[in-house]
Amino acid sequence: MEFLPLISFVVIALLALIFCVILFNFFGLWLRAKVANAPVGIGKMIGMRLRKVPVGMIVDNRITAVKAGLEIPTDPLEAHYLAGGDVGHVILALIAADKAGIALDYNRACAIDLATKGTGKTVLEAVRTSINPKVIDCPNPSMGRATIDGVAQDGIGVKVKARVTVRSHLDRFVGGATEETIIARVGEGIVSSIGSAPSYKEVLENPDRISKTVLAKGLDSGTAFEILSIDIADVDVGENIGAKLQTEQAEADKRVAQAKAEVRRAAAVAVEQEMRAKTQEQQAKVVEAEAQVPQAMADAFRSGNLGIMDYVRMKNVEADTSMRSSIAGGEKKRNEGTNA
Repeated sequence: MEFLPLISFVVIALLALIFCVILFNFFGLWLRAKVANAPVGIGKMIGMRLRKVPVGMIVDNRITAVKAGLEIPTDPLEAHYLAGGDVGHVILALIAADKAGIALDYNRACAIDLATKGTGKTVLEAVRTSINPKVIDCPNPSMGRATIDGVAQDGIGVKVKARVTVRSHLDRFVGGATEETIIARVGEGIVSSIGSAPSYKEVLENPDRISKTVLAKGLDSGTAFEILSIDIADVDVGENIGAKLQTEQAEADKRVAQAKAEVRRAAAVAVEQEMRAKTQEQQAKVVEAEAQVPQAMADAFRSGNLGIMDYVRMKNVEADTSMRSSIAGGEKKRNEGTNA
């Protein structure tokens, strides 16, 4: 009983200390919110601190929203922060949309903010693009291409640069295709329009024909943007693709013909070599037969079937034949020299 007053004093002192700590940490924020007509209870602030939510950031964003005419409790702000979102961008995006007369509720703004996380874009940028349209270069210079190349029906290439003006479509921003899809679709439409032109001259004379044709295809379907206009910034004449292809085809045909001719030449050479082999074979047989003549003559002398006078007459005939051949050969050479 003697220590009861002391214990009471310690408890009261401890409570006073806790109260002072709470006032020191939260009174300034509580007073600021109260003065701004965006009151936040001290109990809620203590709960935020226990949940490791930055109290000052939540209170400041609530004050900003209330001052802009948007009544947003602290609980949704806490929930979005704990989900990994950027509360500041969401509040600024809601204010910008409200001032511009664009219908955007808090839940959709949070969804857009979470969807753009890690992409380098923010919900605030999406709302600003919805208010002030942005221009996309087609093709994107960062992709390594300066123009979109197409070929008209006359075989002449055409190089085109386009600028696409788009506006964010907030209702389709979550789950909608991005700028890369817009660029790809516009590029496909430009190539198709050039390919359907009978001549490259028509493309040069009426470049707006490309933009009108592409714009009429509804290329923004399923994307996070609404295409406002497609403007042709530059049109240049490219290579004569038709002539180039014909030249390459002619070169290929020539190589095929040369290959076939080489096959025929090789076959002819093989036949020639075969004929030469057969000729040499026949000549060998003739030489073999001629080698048997003296032996046959000797056998004829021994058997008495060939006399000496028969042999002399045969030699005379051979000499006469050799002389006639020599005279005929010399006469032929003289005639060839005269003709030359």
